[in-house]
Amino acid sequence: MGYWRTGYDWRSFEARLNRIGQFRTTIDDVGIHFLHRRSARADATPLIVTHGWPGSVAEFIDVADELADPEDADAPAFHVVVPSLPGFGYSDKPATTGWGTEKIAAAWAELMGRLGYREFLAHGGDWGGVITTILGGRFPEHVLGIHTTTAQAPPGLTADGLTAVERAWTEETHHFWHHHAAYAKQQATRPQTIGYSLVDSPVGLLAWILDKFAEWSDTEDSPFETISRDRVLDNVTLYWLTWSGASSARIYYESHNSLDPDLRVDVPSAITVYPRDIEKYPRPWAQQQRFRQIVRWRAPETGGHFPSLEMPGYFVKDLREGLAAVLAAQR
Repeated sequence: MGYWRTGYDWRSFEARLNRIGQFRTTIDDVGIHFLHRRSARADATPLIVTHGWPGSVAEFIDVADELADPEDADAPAFHVVVPSLPGFGYSDKPATTGWGTEKIAAAWAELMGRLGYREFLAHGGDWGGVITTILGGRFPEHVLGIHTTTAQAPPGLTADGLTAVERAWTEETHHFWHHHAAYAKQQATRPQTIGYSLVDSPVGLLAWILDKFAEWSDTEDSPFETISRDRVLDNVTLYWLTWSGASSARIYYESHNSLDPDLRVDVPSAITVYPRDIEKYPRPWAQQQRFRQIVRWRAPETGGHFPSLEMPGYFVKDLREGLAAVLAAQR
């Protein structure tokens, strides 16, 4: 807290956002904030990147430039769009119910169309992974393909035939949701109750969010082993200054367990499962029941829930290679 109060420099984060490019538009009466980093490359492909909770656009400020204008001329380039979810950061707080993942995905398709991107790629993790999945499933006429680190399978699948590693993944995911997900139940059932604390106390907000960075990162004792203290504070301060602790929690109320079990994604899909992520689903479940055209599957040996912050170099390389495979499948 002492460093946050006296040593942390919020203005440098603001300047970084401005260098990338900040914009707003209104969709269905809700103002949507987004970063937009256009590539100088003529062959660049539009890419929308979606964060989750307790993240924000701060997760991607260290990778946007390299994705847009890679040093390697042979690497694929992207026009990068990073929106703030409704109720998060500089996006408006919805005044009506209904802003769940399905509506957000439709808003993202509208946003990309307004930017002149009739066809585009999509990436996301956490809630962003769910929204990315819905984009691929509901808007195949616009979505060239997807890359996700959260490849949720429908419920009720059997573990018969899974490898030992795949069984371990399902057991770890089951254990997480039954023993470490009280935050999600709280925000899904009573978001306003915890919300008052999150907009009233900076210490409470920091504890609520930092707890997730500590538990969900691939570290031993502290998230700061791999994530810079300033990046965590960029994220938390963005929540604090925009009073979005309560409004961001409501995505759980609107969307918890709402992913359509019958949704199928037929566009090319690249999936990366990090070992310390909170949800890990085996490829047979993902491929058989939801993602019909998996063109690349990776399970690296390190990494957690926030790979763009924990290991940005690997994240960029993996995302590029995954999306290159997706584009190759379109040809």
